[in-house]
Amino acid sequence: MSTSTQPEPRLKRSLGLVGLTLFGVTYMTVITVFTTYGIVNQTTDGHLPAAYVVAVVTMLFTAASYGAMVRRYPVAGSAYTYTQQSFGGAAGFLTGWVMLLDYLFIPMINFMLIGIYLNTQFPAIPVWAFTLAALLLVLLFNILGINLVNKVNFAIIALSVLLVVIFMVLAFKHALGGNADVSLIEPFTFGEGGIGAVASGAAILALSFLGFDAVSTLSEEAKRPRKDIPRAIVLSTLVGGLFFILVSWAGAVAYQPDWAALTDPEIEAAGVTVMNNIGGEAFTAFFVAVYVVGAFGSGMTGQVSVSRILYAMGRDGMLPKPLSRLHRRFGTPIIAAIVVSVFALSSLFLSLETVAFMISFGALAAFAMVNLSVIRTYLFPKGGRREPLSARTVLTHGVAPLIGFGLTIWLWTSLQPATWLVGGIWLLVGVAIIALVTGGFKRPVPMMDFSEGDPTTEQIDALGEEYPLEGTR
Repeated sequence: MSTSTQPEPRLKRSLGLVGLTLFGVTYMTVITVFTTYGIVNQTTDGHLPAAYVVAVVTMLFTAASYGAMVRRYPVAGSAYTYTQQSFGGAAGFLTGWVMLLDYLFIPMINFMLIGIYLNTQFPAIPVWAFTLAALLLVLLFNILGINLVNKVNFAIIALSVLLVVIFMVLAFKHALGGNADVSLIEPFTFGEGGIGAVASGAAILALSFLGFDAVSTLSEEAKRPRKDIPRAIVLSTLVGGLFFILVSWAGAVAYQPDWAALTDPEIEAAGVTVMNNIGGEAFTAFFVAVYVVGAFGSGMTGQVSVSRILYAMGRDGMLPKPLSRLHRRFGTPIIAAIVVSVFALSSLFLSLETVAFMISFGALAAFAMVNLSVIRTYLFPKGGRREPLSARTVLTHGVAPLIGFGLTIWLWTSLQPATWLVGGIWLLVGVAIIALVTGGFKRPVPMMDFSEGDPTTEQIDALGEEYPLEGTR
């Protein structure tokens, strides 16, 4: 009687610095400015560039914290893993659970936008038809593997950059021709709404920067995770943030309608209105085509990331074990990918604004915990410090993440009250899951065990076999 010696499938290490950075930038996608263009302009009364500046500053501090944590724990799981190892299994699971809000909704919002924008060009075809087609195609790409996703990213970024360059040339030509009512500097001011309105807008824009969090989820598919992941996180934040500011500035100086007077459909597809005013119908059609491709890329990378988070949670025993099952041929988390696609079907009946707010709620909560995790891990490690603190360590692993935490909380509290209600209910569901898994909080929350020290690359490659669940050794 023969026994199979075929090795268990595992995530494949195939991404370098360029591929990781492109993954993050594609996730954010340089034309994601138009995802919430109308919503944030309405919130800030046309001061979208100022909101992006505030968001970029906040995110750079948080990106540095992600880089610090991925050097210590270069494994899949992102904020879930970092908080788990810093504050324990319960805190880690709740962070991962609330982070699922933004990761589950990110593919969804892109599928929604594909339907909304294509419907402006083909009104005879309903929005839901385009949305459903995009959802199924992204699922297929996710199952086929990360290398295919990485190759598609190059083409998407090239098209997006081309669109951005043409748009900015037309926008500034339009503005300098005397057709704009807004000065070059005014969009960067706080306006009549003050810093509060800009902060509310910046809080919504947190969803634009999930690319660097997405990069951290690929730690088990990076060739040199400790070196390349931190660099890719900061690079993707800088590159994406710069493009966001430039594109929003160009749009602001070229065209400023009365945002408060626009209807919901006009707000959701505000990019079409702006493009048509600046470049006419032909350019608008080109914009819609490139935007749909960019949204497809963002939805694709978004589903790749959330499927890996579900994979990590399933592997740790906090969610059903089948989520950690990998496809034998492609080495991808197939069950997790299917679950994400089923959840994304909600895009057929939810509003764009609701999805945008929920993404930002989950993102900002996770960002805050990652900043705290740096302080806990580097300044107050488990078992106590073995060497005195240096001034550099206090600055980079104490002061900087504390500033990032404060800025993130500021934006988080600027979200609408209804968002907090839904987010609070989601957290309570997470607590109920913990109670179920731990038998009414009688057993420890399952988590990866790094008690013998930081994991080596070889150990990370065999993580599913090398690290038993805590309490089961």
